[in-house]
This record gives sequence, C-alpha cells and structure tokens, in this order.
Amino acid sequence: MNISSALLCRGFIFVCLLLPYLSSADDKLIKITSLEWPPYTASGLPEQGMSALVAKKAFAAMGYKLEISFYPWQRAVNMAKADSAYMGYFPEYYSKDTEKAFVFSESMGISPLGFAENKSKPIVWNSLEDLKNMAIGTVSGYVNTEAFDQMAISGELSVKPVVSDDKNLLKLGGKRIDLAVIDKNVMVYLLKNEKSLASVSGQLAFNSKLLEEKGLYICFKKTAEGEKLAKIYNEGLKKIDVEGIMKSYSY
Repeated sequence: MNISSALLCRGFIFVCLLLPYLSSADDKLIKITSLEWPPYTASGLPEQGMSALVAKKAFAAMGYKLEISFYPWQRAVNMAKADSAYMGYFPEYYSKDTEKAFVFSESMGISPLGFAENKSKPIVWNSLEDLKNMAIGTVSGYVNTEAFDQMAISGELSVKPVVSDDKNLLKLGGKRIDLAVIDKNVMVYLLKNEKSLASVSGQLAFNSKLLEEKGLYICFKKTAEGEKLAKIYNEGLKKIDVEGIMKSYSY
C-alpha cells in the first residue's frame, strides 16, 4: 500500500469512528417552527423571545438543543405538519381541532387573551352575546377561545381577519373595528416598539375583561417520535422554573 492509499484508508477509518458521534449530535438537535410574536417569540429578541427561552431551557435540561425557524403563522403550522425537517411548532393555544393533528406538550406559560379597544369607545361586556353587533378584528389562523371561534364560524360574531396583530391595532386606531382580539403582553410590546403604531398608540387600551388566560404549548407531530419528544420536553419543563423565566425575561 502506497502512502496515498494509507492516508486515504486512515481517513476513512477516522470518519467511520466519528459517524456515531455525529449521528448522536444530530439526534439531540430538535427543529421546530414559530412566528414573529413578540415578546413570546421573535427572531430579533434575546434568546428569540420569552417562550423560546423556556423551550430552549427545557430541552437543554434533557440534553437537547432546540433550533427555531420563523415563518408567517399559517406557514409555520403547515411546515410543522408536512416538512420532515421539523418536529412541531409553537407557541400554540389548545384546541380540539389542533389536537387531531398534533401532540400537545404541557403548558409552558400563560397568555392573557382579551381585547384591544379604542379609548374613545370603551366596551363593557359580560358575555360574548354582548358583542354580536361589534366588528371584531382577529388574526387569520389564530386559535382564540372555543366559544368565540364557534360563534365566529357560525356568523354570530362579526369577525374581520387580518394577517397580524399590528394590522388590527392600526384598524382599531382608525375606528374601522370596535375591538381586536389580542394577547395583553403582545399588545404592550407592539405599542411600545412598533414604529408603524406610533400614531395610534395613545388612542388604544386593553379591555378590562379577559377572554381567557390561555396556556401556551408546543405542538409536536402526531407520530411515535413526536410523542417521545413531547414526553422528553415535559420532563424538561419540570426541571426549570417556567414562571420565573417568564417574569424575569427582559427585552
């Protein structure tokens, strides 16, 4: 065997010896999708958002690394469902329909869901029945509450879907809708940081009555591997202080 052949052979042996370690590293990398939904998830925020930080720490506690790819919401959901590169998406609210296609993790935090309103036209309501004559902004593809979504589908509530929360806040500032469904923390973040909302930020407030305090979840693929990862992630959540991470997060 000449020198070149010997070197080639040694190189081949080295790669073969290395392969199990490379495979193991790949097995410990979890890829999921998300959306720009600050302060919970956003590519430009520290650790990619407070919910992203919770998810990363929970997986890290179990020896895994999390990689998040950001897309518009509907695409994030569809890619998590159809693209083999991804094992799920987040953060999601629980719904029975979503559970048909995905495995829900344990809750990884709370989202105070309610309405943005115009300060010049505050809305007093006790039940969804009181909102039947209102024009209500929603975001396409978002789960709200089961009762709200059922009434929207049946036409009992007049909903006006847009592609993002900031678009709803602009419409609300322009008095083109009466209310907009939104998470309180998202609203506070957007009014503080979104330049396009500067002209309306002083006109808007968060309605005093919540729709619901919603749990936030990762939705894993409904496969054996997805169910395994959900269990691993749930164990990781038990090892970290989720509430403390959420409360101490700053942006």
